[in-house]
Amino acid sequence: MAVEKAFQEAGYFPVSISLGEVETKETIRQEDLKVLNKKLLDLGFEIIDDSKAQLIEKIKNIIIGLVHYDQDDEHLNYSILIESKLNRDYNYLSSLFSSVEGITIEKYVINQKIERVKELLVYGELTLSEIAFQMGYSSVAHLSNQFKKVTGLTPSHFKQVGNSKRKPLDEVI
Repeated sequence: MAVEKAFQEAGYFPVSISLGEVETKETIRQEDLKVLNKKLLDLGFEIIDDSKAQLIEKIKNIIIGLVHYDQDDEHLNYSILIESKLNRDYNYLSSLFSSVEGITIEKYVINQKIERVKELLVYGELTLSEIAFQMGYSSVAHLSNQFKKVTGLTPSHFKQVGNSKRKPLDEVI
């Protein structure tokens, strides 16, 4: 809503707004783009106009969507999904992502999954077995090992210390 309002204040009425993307009917003039960018920066957003940076943001948004919101797809192959959604060769996407972000797409997926596990642990509505199954882990042991490797804590210890160790999704690398 905040992004839509910023666009409307600049005189542009978005056709659609989704995670990381805004589509307008008309092309945004360069001088309006500067004003709009300032408004969005004040809101904690930024305009990405570099095509490679846009592609990386799309990869991140797909992963965040799959891990945090699309609970039907958690057992699918991320590389196939990313490749099909972006209609690009996965090896190219993987190489681009690694060169810019400094980590692999696979590591980014793991980090996002661990953030989702943290969220589910804090909610306390599911057992660790249910979380492991929901997140597509082969076993509780696999989840626990990966969780400890990423966070330095066991899931049960994390549950005791709670929400103070969670990160905003856009800060997960």
